[in-house]
Amino acid sequence: MELDAGVATERAVVPQQEMSQDRSSVPGMKLAVEAQGLVKQYRGRSGTVDAVRGVGLAVAAGEVFGFLGPNGAGKSTTVRMLTTLMSITSGTARVAGVDVMAEPDAVRRRIGVALQEAGLDPRQTGRELLVLQARLFGSSSGQASAKAQELLELVDLVDAADRRIKGYSGGMKRRLDLASALVHEPEVLFLDEPTTGLDPASRLTVWDEVRRINARGTTVFLTTQYLEEADQLCNRIAIIDGGRIVREGTPGQLKGDLQRRRATAPPPTLEEVFLDATGRTRERVAGDVKGVSE
Repeated sequence: MELDAGVATERAVVPQQEMSQDRSSVPGMKLAVEAQGLVKQYRGRSGTVDAVRGVGLAVAAGEVFGFLGPNGAGKSTTVRMLTTLMSITSGTARVAGVDVMAEPDAVRRRIGVALQEAGLDPRQTGRELLVLQARLFGSSSGQASAKAQELLELVDLVDAADRRIKGYSGGMKRRLDLASALVHEPEVLFLDEPTTGLDPASRLTVWDEVRRINARGTTVFLTTQYLEEADQLCNRIAIIDGGRIVREGTPGQLKGDLQRRRATAPPPTLEEVFLDATGRTRERVAGDVKGVSE
């Protein structure tokens, strides 16, 4: 189902002790993404706009981490700062152990990014695209061919490898874009709403690819508006609204916290957690997936 969420009059605030433990304080835990006091401000005609207001994140290496929020909440801005695509106003961020502001080029060498709009040349074949990407990252001709074949197998596109991309379906393009982001074997893969606009069958296929990529040891930072997607894929979730993190934890923790506060049965859904965290209302609409929007 899709969720048409409007602004509610009151937002439930969870005490800090009820939120998940600050993972940056866990001894010996390797962090793939770490941010403290992350701020992004814009100067507009009406004055300063605070898009992100003091976001703190700690994503453990090997996780699939979900980043949820309605449109305009600050999630895309946060991701663009973490991936060096946007400057940071204040605060600190480290990705794959590297300071984002001090060493942006080093960060880029350690991450993969698949944005909502796949940047694919429709005149190329899938294999040609991956070979070219590998060559651009310094692989020899033989290495590039081997890497392309490995990635085509990973995302189940071997049968379509030598077809032109213009003939690919939307789901196939998304899977090829995932493969392209993995050519240089990144430590952290940022996926920005990877299944938006896909049919249910293609969406499930992309889910399988994300699981397979993560099983190889890649940390996945996933932004999504689909609550079912987050529930199915993510080890932990952070919900951002108004430029601030308003809830964080595993899907089970978040649902359990809400159930204890409300003393309700059966357990609440992640949809209800989202609505409680952001203070939005719910309207049920026929469909296959739960989504969120303003």
